[in-house]
Amino acid sequence: MTPVLSPGLSSTSSLTSPTLSRAASSVQTLAELIVSASSTSLVEVPAQVVREEGLRHAKLKLDARHYKKPSFRLQLLEVLRKLHVRGWSTAQIPPDDIVIQKVSGALTNAVFFVSCPTVPGTRTLLLRVYGPSSGSLISRPKELHILHILSSKYKIGPRVYGTFDNGRIEEYFDSTTLTSADIRDPQISRWVGARMAELHSVDIAAVYGAQSFPQNEKNGGFEIAANVESWLPPAQAVLNMPNVPEELVHEFDLPRFKEEWNRFLTWVLKRPQTFGTRRVFAHNDAQYGNLLRLKDDSEGVDEHRQIIVVDFEYAAPNPAAYDIGNHFHEWSANYHCPTPHLLDPARYPTLEERRNFYASYIRHAATISEDPVLEEQDMHDLMDQLDKDVLVWGAASHAGWAIWGIVQARDDVEAGVTEPEFDYFGYAKGRMASFRKDLQGLGI
Repeated sequence: MTPVLSPGLSSTSSLTSPTLSRAASSVQTLAELIVSASSTSLVEVPAQVVREEGLRHAKLKLDARHYKKPSFRLQLLEVLRKLHVRGWSTAQIPPDDIVIQKVSGALTNAVFFVSCPTVPGTRTLLLRVYGPSSGSLISRPKELHILHILSSKYKIGPRVYGTFDNGRIEEYFDSTTLTSADIRDPQISRWVGARMAELHSVDIAAVYGAQSFPQNEKNGGFEIAANVESWLPPAQAVLNMPNVPEELVHEFDLPRFKEEWNRFLTWVLKRPQTFGTRRVFAHNDAQYGNLLRLKDDSEGVDEHRQIIVVDFEYAAPNPAAYDIGNHFHEWSANYHCPTPHLLDPARYPTLEERRNFYASYIRHAATISEDPVLEEQDMHDLMDQLDKDVLVWGAASHAGWAIWGIVQARDDVEAGVTEPEFDYFGYAKGRMASFRKDLQGLGI
């Protein structure tokens, strides 16, 4: 899920009001959240210079704190010229005519929309300036590489126009972010299912290389397993801090959780391999704030492609059923209510709603793989099996976000915040309770 109060709008590109994002001010990626399993503290370090083969780079830095100053506009124009951004690099643009709208600002990112209404041909851009601590919290090279491969090879997500020493310039989509109500709409849900099928068709080796994310008996080559293992030490370090209430430490009981997780992982990896458990390139955070709908429908384009998926910081290999199950749990969330940290199980999609999603997902997956059209009975059988896998792997979603929430609470604990903007401990408690309830239901 992605909640901070990063007044952030998912990652990318819709000119809408600020939204609550689970990718908090201190952490914004799943795959590289923790630098090493032995880490017990997160140290602020200067942002690294990140480049990607095939992308232009400008050897300049921007200070996001000064975005309202004329000097910032001049530096930004120089970056755009060096990157040869279409419309911006050749036109004579008065710096005073540039409109810079701040979308979010946190330790991880400062995000801006950049436009110049007075000069025809200048497209609105998304400017991302990396925060000083982001290099210690996420893998910028990996994130940039994923974005570039997905946009250039698969036409998924925003195009990256180029990089500079502490940030990058991205494509802007004239769109609106989906709401908690939108993802429940049957048609929109089918579109999301189709888009997820397309994402799951991405060749893992094309993104990471043939030797990346090797499969092994311990974790199946699944990122969620590797992440939980890596996050447990830093999560325990947070709970060991002197101002964390003892009853909270007891409720989480991380030694017990570790045993429970290992039992679950051993059991789930021994299940038969199915369509739903195949290892795919997964988004892993398909919550409504990371799904955009284009405002201007393009003629001749498949209607489901008006849904744009953004925020790939969490993307990594996982079971298809994990990604779908995680999305369904996000149906239970409302990050724009008085208690954004609480999931409402009553909002979890019904069997009819899940099958509506599955039908679209399966049909598009079959089309992409050029499989013959499924018979009606085969479709029903495949949906039944997929639903079983989704309910099983949904437990892993609860487990991962529970430990993530504990790690995320660190900043508030260190600062002695008693009424945080987003209650990460409360969020983690809910996900932990749901994980343990699922284990009981599965008989594990």
